[in-house]
Amino acid sequence: MHLIDLSQPVDADGWEPDPVVHEIMTPAEGARHMCEEMRLHFGIEFDPADLPGGELLSLDTLTLTSHTGTHVDAPSHYGSAGEYGRPRTIDEMPLDWFLRPAVVLDLTDAGTGVIGVDRIEKELARTGYRVQPLDIVLLHTGASRHAGTPRYFTDFAGLDGPAVDHLLDLGVRVIGTDAWSLDAPFGHMIRAYQETGDPAVLWPAHFAGRRREYCQIERLTGLERLPAPYGFRVSALPVKIAGAGAGWTRAVALVDE
Repeated sequence: MHLIDLSQPVDADGWEPDPVVHEIMTPAEGARHMCEEMRLHFGIEFDPADLPGGELLSLDTLTLTSHTGTHVDAPSHYGSAGEYGRPRTIDEMPLDWFLRPAVVLDLTDAGTGVIGVDRIEKELARTGYRVQPLDIVLLHTGASRHAGTPRYFTDFAGLDGPAVDHLLDLGVRVIGTDAWSLDAPFGHMIRAYQETGDPAVLWPAHFAGRRREYCQIERLTGLERLPAPYGFRVSALPVKIAGAGAGWTRAVALVDE
């Protein structure tokens, strides 16, 4: 089996609307920290100099959102109530949604804006793949080439509401994208709303999750490395954060050789 990494790193050096703070405690600092903690909490005295090299273990402390890097959105992210009942949080989602056969749709010609049903149907027809219930559908928009820069948050394409409903009608429960969001960029949606006055243009992909339960994988990368549109599985098990609306994932494609 060949594994293809589809995940972006969590990188404090990359540009983020909510900056990542990454503090590193060195092994030497970790030795002093451990000894101080043992003295304060357990009354145990120990000299860090007695450790080999005066070092123990390093420790990383990060401040970031659950939507930083490659992550899975849970239904509770889309709103506090759903037409189907209480939206589940990420720790409540069934794991078998996130290890499934997958198909990748080449939408790299979409530019910036909204992708509709016709474009999704056209690409599915081109691949010749017939989507099965619980298959994962991945959208290759090409947006990941801008990851780590401000353009990643402004230059991409997202789905409209009918396109999401079309995939859900096929039995899909997890839709992934290499873009910042499954919706179109914030500025694009706001301009469309100001021009039309139609609230349906505001976050239609996310708000579809208020009507129908499903999850999104956002901020994927490396979709161009997949050897074919289908014939592989995707594993995108989300981190089990109690009560959270999203969880980070190390998404990978599993390709049988």
